[in-house]
Amino acid sequence: MKNVLYILIGIASLLVSIDAAGQVDKKDVRRGNRDFRKENFREAEIDYRKALVKDSMSVAANYNLANTLYREGDFAQAQQALERVKDVAPMSGSAADYYFNLGDAALQQKDYQKAVESFAECLLRNPGDLQAKENFIYARKMLQDQQQNQQNQQNQNDQQNDQQDNQNQNDQQNDQQNDQKDDQNQNDQQNDQNNDRQNQNGEQERQQ
Repeated sequence: MKNVLYILIGIASLLVSIDAAGQVDKKDVRRGNRDFRKENFREAEIDYRKALVKDSMSVAANYNLANTLYREGDFAQAQQALERVKDVAPMSGSAADYYFNLGDAALQQKDYQKAVESFAECLLRNPGDLQAKENFIYARKMLQDQQQNQQNQQNQNDQQNDQQDNQNQNDQQNDQQNDQKDDQNQNDQQNDQNNDRQNQNGEQERQQ
């Protein structure tokens, strides 16, 4: 994630008026920001989670928690924290950075579709962001490769299924042919038995 400290300060100050309307105590968020600047990420996470107990939809707490979790390497939960405020954060002054960080978290999880969409939203709001452009191009290339690999795998599975179907069909034909041979052998055996009986009867008549 980029410009985390700047974003943290900007988001926190931006949301003071929003949170004040709900009479939410922002001490935990401020404490979390101080811990984050000191790189005490575990303590910062605890502070932000305390803030979320009081207001689960606080953009500042969710956003800053996401940045903290990202620093701790928990990309899945970082993305979840950002997703919780997806209806509010894009309307803030830091919407471009919100989408950048959302794309970054998705990229770390190889969710290339989400990453492409997020970086595209970031570039719509900040077309001059070169890092977002690079990440968008990279995520799009990885998405194309992923889709191609999935298609190749599907084609291979289809081919294997076709081969299996052909093998099953051949096995069925062989079974039918073997059944026919068994029937023919049984008929031949019965004919031999009938011929033996006829020969025995003929010999008995000559002896009489």
